[in-house]
Amino acid sequence: MRALIFSLTLIGLGAPAQAQMTAAEFDAYTRGHTFYYGAGGEPYGGEEYLENKRVRWSFLDGKCQDGQWYEEDGMICFIYENRPEPQCWSFEQSAGGLVARFGGPRAMAELYEVEKSDEPLLCLGPEIGV
Repeated sequence: MRALIFSLTLIGLGAPAQAQMTAAEFDAYTRGHTFYYGAGGEPYGGEEYLENKRVRWSFLDGKCQDGQWYEEDGMICFIYENRPEPQCWSFEQSAGGLVARFGGPRAMAELYEVEKSDEPLLCLGPEIGV
């Protein structure tokens, strides 16, 4: 009976689900790299993963936000300098790279890895006003 349920689940999904990454797996895969993410076939943003669980995020507009990540209840949670409330995600590694799913109350399409780079994220300097 279990085999039948499992088989029907696979048919319904088309492929077996990937295992959610642990914090250690996530750190090992991301640290020292910049990832560019897409959503719904469009560019979404980029994140540079630094030492000591520090990150730098941009919506690819040259404006960057520094932050850090931590593990909580099996999710990877991010806090940023301009947004102190945690944003928690589950990450899986697929054949095409990382897949991230938001774990909060608002619905959001999943993000997926478009590119993994060793180059730092492009961040423009602070805006200087008169």
